Amino acid sequence: MSAHAEELARGERFGFGENWSRFLSVVDEARIADAVTSLRDMLGVESLAGLTFLDAGSGSGLFSLAARRLGARVHSFDYDPQSVACTAEMRRRFAPGDEAWTVEEGSVLDEAYLERLGTFDVVYSWGVLHHTGAMWRAVGNVTRRVKAGGRLFIALYNDQGFISRYWLHVKQLYVRVPLLRLPLIGVHMVYPFLPSLAYRAVTGRLHQRRGMSFWRDVVDWVGGLPFEVASVEAVRAFCAERGFSAQRVVPTRRHGCNEFVFVRNGAR
Repeated sequence: MSAHAEELARGERFGFGENWSRFLSVVDEARIADAVTSLRDMLGVESLAGLTFLDAGSGSGLFSLAARRLGARVHSFDYDPQSVACTAEMRRRFAPGDEAWTVEEGSVLDEAYLERLGTFDVVYSWGVLHHTGAMWRAVGNVTRRVKAGGRLFIALYNDQGFISRYWLHVKQLYVRVPLLRLPLIGVHMVYPFLPSLAYRAVTGRLHQRRGMSFWRDVVDWVGGLPFEVASVEAVRAFCAERGFSAQRVVPTRRHGCNEFVFVRNGAR
């Protein structure tokens, strides 16, 4: 049995890949276009042509596809075999035979594996590193994959103090007690998800940002274990110590992810 399968069996990990596999059924060109727009806007570029892009923890593979649509040469990897299969299926459906997009299984905590990959112009890891069980080690590992002058685009759960500790207990219950999964989702849709959904309904902005799925995001949030958090200040300081300057920071209001784009100091 693989390490990933053992963690699932012990109730230490949520099945992220299973959730992403269900997301595949709703992926269409409109969602892909939203992903392309969000990636382009956050990085502040019109194109990634001629650049290399590492998707560390590729999940569904949607943003690997978005990077390819922007012209980057992409390497995708994930720790969860089902996520790897999902990314490979995304490539098969929307970029068949694409030799500039590789997909494989790997761990962001495996330093030897990462070293073999080399360095990249853009390293992307959105909502992944806080699910490794060793968040700061994972962040440190991805910083070393960025070329001088390259960009690091990461998103990490916001530290809300005691509220974050509450969510950790919710996620542990979800993973370890299957009979409680639907009740936990039902209860926790009231906060924090229904208010934002109601707001989008009133304003006419029902489409989920970044091309994501509202329901799959809810399931991921309620069940997503391992779970760690970090403040904006802590992430900025950690990356600054490793030679990175913040290009853009988008803090979340409460729950969810703070987004960061850092540039590695030094000439290309």
